[in-house]
Amino acid sequence: MSHPRLVEGEVRVIGHRWSPRVHEIKEFLARSGVPFRWLEVEGDGAEVGAAERARPAFRRFPVVLFRDGSALEEPDVRAVARKLGLEVRPEGREYDLVVVGAGPAGLTASIHGASEGLRTVVVEQEVPGGQAGHSAMVENYPGFPRGLGGSDLARRTVEQAERFGVEIVVTRRATRLRADAGRCRVVTLDDGTQLAAHAVLLALGATFRWLDAPGARPLVGAGVYYGAATAEASACRGQEAYVLGGGNSAGQAALVLARHARRVTLVALQDSLAETMSAYLVERLGRARNVAVRTQHTVAAVEGNGRLERLTLKHVKTGETERVPADALFVFIGAAPRTEWLAEAVVRDGNGFILCGPEAVRGTRVRTGWPLEREPYEMETCTPGVFVAGDVRGGSVKRIASAVGEGARAVQSIHRYLRDR
Repeated sequence: MSHPRLVEGEVRVIGHRWSPRVHEIKEFLARSGVPFRWLEVEGDGAEVGAAERARPAFRRFPVVLFRDGSALEEPDVRAVARKLGLEVRPEGREYDLVVVGAGPAGLTASIHGASEGLRTVVVEQEVPGGQAGHSAMVENYPGFPRGLGGSDLARRTVEQAERFGVEIVVTRRATRLRADAGRCRVVTLDDGTQLAAHAVLLALGATFRWLDAPGARPLVGAGVYYGAATAEASACRGQEAYVLGGGNSAGQAALVLARHARRVTLVALQDSLAETMSAYLVERLGRARNVAVRTQHTVAAVEGNGRLERLTLKHVKTGETERVPADALFVFIGAAPRTEWLAEAVVRDGNGFILCGPEAVRGTRVRTGWPLEREPYEMETCTPGVFVAGDVRGGSVKRIASAVGEGARAVQSIHRYLRDR
């Protein structure tokens, strides 16, 4: 069966505006730096001509059309990744260093490790970039005075890592970590694959904290989005978009959405955005004609039948509420660590962040059992040979430059550990 061929190297995603599967694919492509165009199946206008021509050829949507003219019907993200030539399975089973997480800390560590002779694999359950990959624009990273997109920064770092021979596996989730009798560290993946390594670095980052408001969870991907402003901005053309959060990521998202939406309303708990947002972003938001700011407010409820239709905004001091029409809600209310699967392997603080160094084995608040005479090295957890870096580390500074530094520092401790062995 022949399919419409693509122009200008674009991947095309044909599907419904409010489909969670369409949203997942669009976000994956956007964060992977793959040029794509989304076409609404039931849209109108000349832009959807390709979608209309494709309709008789396909029965299940979404459909993803690739550069070579081939297509996938109703694929999951892993199938799209495989078709694009991305690694979804590790090539080997034994490594010097396994890095879990491909954010700035994990990728930096892989570059330093591989460039110094360690056979290194990075396992990422989504796509490289971590929280930084969700950012529409990174403007405070040294060396880029005009800023650069988060996905662009991730792409550049991946290219650098691969140049040093790092193997990067995407859409694979680590599910277990253990230390065997032979002093190897074994990481088990979600398909049962086991990776043995002399050392493991946990650079899991953190995931977006979910909005705990009635009606929000059923509409994720159908109007309620987490960190997906770049992928969904064009779909908000002429619509009412809301951004919940008072940090830099929320501010950047509001500015990106303002290029397409009829109006963007930024909702923040703070008395003033200046408390939590960089001054340059506050100034730009103030100049944007179609951006409104509602401080001292939160989203108390989400409503819609198959798609987002209304929000209930609540004044956090007076308790007053207001129901407003809404087409999209982008949530940026903090992050939580992905460490539940590590409960038996490492010591975590009360919020789930991983402790390292002497703090991981001292004191009455945490369990002991450290088997060596020496104390843990810098960035080393309570399990010898298992290290941590980046946002998932307890007490870390949640900034890209800081995560990069921690990734580099962790590799130095890993080398020290390997020499001792």
